[in-house]
Amino acid sequence: MFFYFKKVMIHNIENIPKDKPVLILGNHQNALLDALLIAVYGSRFSYFLTRAAVFKKVLFSKLLRSLQMLPVYRIRDGWNTLNNNNAIFETCSELLKKGESIVIFPEGNHNLERRVRPLSKGFTRIVFDTLEKYPSLDLQLVPVGLNYKDAVSFPDSASMFFGKPIAAQAFIEDSKSKSLANLKNKMQLELLQLTTHIPQDNYETNLRQLQELQVDFLKPQDVNNCIKSGFKRCKTEVKSKTVGLSNFFKLLLIINLILPYAIWKLAIEPKITELEFKSTFRFAVALTLVPVWILIITIILLLYYGLFIAILYFLLTILLGLIAIKL
Repeated sequence: MFFYFKKVMIHNIENIPKDKPVLILGNHQNALLDALLIAVYGSRFSYFLTRAAVFKKVLFSKLLRSLQMLPVYRIRDGWNTLNNNNAIFETCSELLKKGESIVIFPEGNHNLERRVRPLSKGFTRIVFDTLEKYPSLDLQLVPVGLNYKDAVSFPDSASMFFGKPIAAQAFIEDSKSKSLANLKNKMQLELLQLTTHIPQDNYETNLRQLQELQVDFLKPQDVNNCIKSGFKRCKTEVKSKTVGLSNFFKLLLIINLILPYAIWKLAIEPKITELEFKSTFRFAVALTLVPVWILIITIILLLYYGLFIAILYFLLTILLGLIAIKL
């Protein structure tokens, strides 16, 4: 993650309780990278509710479960699969009873649009089922807004804003439907403050205007204030003065990693049908093929030119990567 992102800014991480059961609720723009950001930079070792479609292959399912990922089924997976959620939600209740942390993306799907979509009711069922079984449990809800400078580009930058913890007990009322509605509305409002929200009406027009104004999408409150003011009170992003130099080093990095880059551009990227998965697959290439390629070249240099040249190449490659990505 350090080598993939130019920068990752974490705000109010202290809002995640250390010694209480926590349900972390985030917006969902960037597929697997959303979960990875929370896993790597969050302060808790969490379980993740993940769409069931990615668990279809047995080997992959075992791998995901070993990483504390739990399948959650949706209508699109088939009506007959929804009953499987009963066992998953029961598992969530038991984990929360033990004081664990669970991450869920309540929008129910991912989308690159810079807006908070309507929340599904799955997370409310986990909350109220858990409190029904364990009425005295001090379950805390922590919203988190994930923001990207440009989710499909590389290197990208991200910011995470953690909201204040909210006691789930506060939403228990005599009317279960009212409790559910109040909880959904509260989480929706919290997420609207933690991430950029461009209303669906005239979305493309407003997005272009924000881009022309060169706003900083890593600062959602500033962007949202800009929209609310009718684009009159907008703060411009401070542009880097080293873009040309960064592009030069990025070109050198591509040349150095020519085979993994070629596999990505020619064999993998063209087959990606959902743009939301572009960064996820690119990250997978960076995590697997790139280290293997560097190791192969290092071994070849070691065999033909000796230890000094091999180590020099390895260190220069690391340095080149840092300059190209972080500059």
